[in-house]
Amino acid sequence: MSIEDLNAACDQVFQSSAQVLTIEFQGGDPLLRFDLVQHAVLRITKINEREQRSLRFVIASTLHQLTSAICDFCKEHSIYLSTSIDGPSWLHNRNRPTKERNAYERTVAAIELARRTIGPDSVSALMTTTKSALSHAHAIVDEYVRLGLPEIFVRPLSSYGFAKRNQARLGYSVDEFHHFYKAALDRVLWWNARGVPIREVYASIICNKILSTFDAGYVDLQSPTGAGSSVIVYNYDGYMYPSDEARMLAESGDHSLRIKLIRENDDKSPLGIVSILRQASEPNAVAGCDTCAYHAYCGPNPIDAQAQHGCLTEPVRNTEHCARHLALFDHMFERISGASRNELDIYASWAKPVGLGVAA
Repeated sequence: MSIEDLNAACDQVFQSSAQVLTIEFQGGDPLLRFDLVQHAVLRITKINEREQRSLRFVIASTLHQLTSAICDFCKEHSIYLSTSIDGPSWLHNRNRPTKERNAYERTVAAIELARRTIGPDSVSALMTTTKSALSHAHAIVDEYVRLGLPEIFVRPLSSYGFAKRNQARLGYSVDEFHHFYKAALDRVLWWNARGVPIREVYASIICNKILSTFDAGYVDLQSPTGAGSSVIVYNYDGYMYPSDEARMLAESGDHSLRIKLIRENDDKSPLGIVSILRQASEPNAVAGCDTCAYHAYCGPNPIDAQAQHGCLTEPVRNTEHCARHLALFDHMFERISGASRNELDIYASWAKPVGLGVAA
């Protein structure tokens, strides 16, 4: 990203009316250009002396380039780190190959460095489910416990970018993911029953929707969509996108969801694509959503529809987003209805609207 685009993005952050702003640096890997991260953090912090917002900075990274000096800066400016752990070393290294075949070892070493230097709660991790993971749900959860990580976000593979191009090698069906997810959640609850309070983030999101009166605002389940309103992505190509998924579509050659150039000074023009996305994700007006039992908890994801079918208004029942969340809501209602008192206490604690995971 050019310094001119970066400065414009930093300034535009404060066009949001929100009192709490999360600024996340993604890549590639932002630690490869930590000088730009420093520049942005210092510029935004300076502007905030006037704006007086509550700021939260996050760096999503493999952490392979993490150093003590970077940790010192992160500690000084309360920057959180988000990384990926896909499971035991053999699985992580298969999913995220490096020349030295040591991606897992480098990430774990960096987690320990951050914990020592910044603080014990300075790093969060999440995993991405690949075909290689499907038979190893318990081992993956056990690895998170072994590393002392307080939560695991069991995420499916996305239908965007690199993952979409490699579906034959990495992909699987919604049913296969759901079978894997149930096994992973069983293992999470098994550890909780033994005094290890690890939290599964996807279940927490669903429990928050079902059990809490205070919605945590998870963007993928907002209706109408939060893309372009709850989140804006400023990309290195000089354009703004309504979500990271829209950015990944552009990397694959589909530029239909670009909002505008970052430095385009036309404050009077409406954000057309954002309006189109909101219209396409209004559950009361979308066939299938308007009669769905989970109407109050969910909503269409037009970016998901665009990625899979090349059409924002593809019928929702044809999308992975709908199939996956129907299964997740069905499953959590079944679990809650048959839960013991201890399990209900766990689900109620998970429903509290705390930070629901950061993408990496």
